[in-house]
Amino acid sequence: MKKILLALLLLFTFSVFAADIGIVLPTKDEPRWVQDETRFKDALKDTDYSVEVLFSQSSPARERENVEALIAKGIKVLIICPHDAVAAAATVEMAQKAGVKVISYDRLILNTNAVDYFVTFDSVEVGRAQGRFLLENTYGASNPLYIYAGALSDNNSFLFFQGAWEVLQPRIASGTFRLINSSEALKQKAKSTLTREEMAGIIGQITTNWDMTVARSKAEDNLTRSKKTDKGTVFILAPNDGTARSIADAFSKDRDIKQYYVTGQDAEKASIQYVIDGRQSMSVFKDVRLLVKDSINLAQMLLQGKTPTTTASYSNGTKNVPAIQSEIQVVTKDNVKKVLIDSGYYKESDFRW
Repeated sequence: MKKILLALLLLFTFSVFAADIGIVLPTKDEPRWVQDETRFKDALKDTDYSVEVLFSQSSPARERENVEALIAKGIKVLIICPHDAVAAAATVEMAQKAGVKVISYDRLILNTNAVDYFVTFDSVEVGRAQGRFLLENTYGASNPLYIYAGALSDNNSFLFFQGAWEVLQPRIASGTFRLINSSEALKQKAKSTLTREEMAGIIGQITTNWDMTVARSKAEDNLTRSKKTDKGTVFILAPNDGTARSIADAFSKDRDIKQYYVTGQDAEKASIQYVIDGRQSMSVFKDVRLLVKDSINLAQMLLQGKTPTTTASYSNGTKNVPAIQSEIQVVTKDNVKKVLIDSGYYKESDFRW
């Protein structure tokens, strides 16, 4: 009788805590990922599927623990945005061995066969959009250009930089832009296409590690080392909104900076306020609602045993991962209401106008 009761208790416990879909996001310390959590829960609340969202707090070890916990709860599909794209390979291999389908979300997990699908925005196009914005605001020649990147551990950093380099490099080579803060990029200024190793050399020099404090410190150091002739009206490739705000704060405090154009991405509320105030020049809006919707639709198809239709593929170093790409939009002060308010993404009352 005791054994029967114990078995029933275990069955009840599993049924209460079981989840169909497990979601692992990189950190709660950035607004972007907290926003994603809300969107995921909202997208699934009217379905028959259960979900659990966990955060790894920028720790590959914590990420692995989270996946282990979700496997123990019986998930059938794992949606994971890795903190470290290489370190996450062993974690998703563990999930695959447990019979779990793996969706790499927003950041591609590298060097493993254990990724079934990749849901992403077109990261190369994000970089192109940032580069085009800077180029469209130049005039004359020898415009000072400061460049910054994300983390070396994030494959998206390479894709964003690849796209930006495609647009900026010809104008660096022709003299429209004058690179100020990267000797590694200067070495490659005649090359329109870079190898991953060449990009790694540049990114390693200009990385912010997606950290606002690191970004501001690096910008301040660059400004301290720069000559007065390297200032005036400047152009700044910043990889995302958090780093853009920090870099903008540093440049705005330098008395020799007369005007700056700085890029961003993610359309974070704080950065949209900066855009409205003229403190950040643009943000690439990646509508998380679309990315979440694509991810959830894909997960539900997998749970139903269906084969999804994909629109692209990305090499992760081991396999070409089938991918679904969501659209992007450039947000500036001129179109912020149309793109973000009229679409219902944010409320007009969220901002000071």
